[in-house]
Amino acid sequence: MKFIDEAIITVQSGDGGRGCVSFRREKFIPRGGPDGGDGGKGGDIVFVATSRKRTLYQFQYRKKLKAKNGGGGQGKKKAGKNGEDLKIEIPIGTLVFNVETGCLIKDFVKPGETFVIAKGGRGGQGNTRFKSSTNRTPRFAQPGEPGETLTLKIELKLLADVGIIGLPNAGKSTLISVISSARPKIADYPFTTLTPNLGVVQTGLKEPFRGEPFVVADIPGLIAGAHKGAGLGIRFLKHIERTRILIHLIDISSIDTNHPLDVYNAINRELALYSKNLAKKPQIIVLNKLDIPGAKEAADIFQSAAKEKKIALISAITGKGVDHLKSQIVQLLNVTH
Repeated sequence: MKFIDEAIITVQSGDGGRGCVSFRREKFIPRGGPDGGDGGKGGDIVFVATSRKRTLYQFQYRKKLKAKNGGGGQGKKKAGKNGEDLKIEIPIGTLVFNVETGCLIKDFVKPGETFVIAKGGRGGQGNTRFKSSTNRTPRFAQPGEPGETLTLKIELKLLADVGIIGLPNAGKSTLISVISSARPKIADYPFTTLTPNLGVVQTGLKEPFRGEPFVVADIPGLIAGAHKGAGLGIRFLKHIERTRILIHLIDISSIDTNHPLDVYNAINRELALYSKNLAKKPQIIVLNKLDIPGAKEAADIFQSAAKEKKIALISAITGKGVDHLKSQIVQLLNVTH
């Protein structure tokens, strides 16, 4: 399935049904009074957040959505049928904006959350409603009110506790497959990951892993200029804006021993240029591929250059250091709100 995380759609709630003009016509009641019923209410447009949806794919070809109109009133004071609401399921983490005003209408962050995006029109009143002592035979009724029409921008930002960032081929997909149940595509060429991957990490019952399970997101690799649209980064940086902490994964083989912090600083520069808030998120620096030749020496040089920073050393391939990293994540999550 193609990963769709933005869409522009038009929604229209149902029109209210017309009120009825009618009079009693029964045997032995030659001058029956008005008995026109009210029109039915138009259907609402209702968005429902659900874990069953993971993308906005349904809106790629379905750009216009309309609820049912209310039915017209009838004689014998029969009200028209209310129009059926149109309920639209969307992924958790979806934001809905009004295109005309640019205002955020609703941010869906909980499963099962519902919100009426556009209310259906009210049904018109039948002529029975207008009977009075001075007007015993009203020959008019109200038309139904029109429904609302809105143009919406729908944007999906994945909900995760932890975001894994880094250059292409840093080992992000391998790491998420090791610590969670996610099974992303893994290969030895850049941009293997073309869409974000979510995985649930079980923390276990014993210290230092005790705690609630947490969700981790593997974001497609960043490169210099990502904030301007280079590579795949700009499309997916928004998906780590909601995370509480970041795992900054660095391939040890990419460390220049003469300028050991260049790779680390390059990624942080892209984060800051995209969003100041994103750059301020707590990070765990993780040096990956400890199993390759010369890794220990490169790691020592990096650690010497970044004395004040806490650094984890792992090999996602062999699993070395991964348990210790999980404990660090749990500890940081427990103090980060």
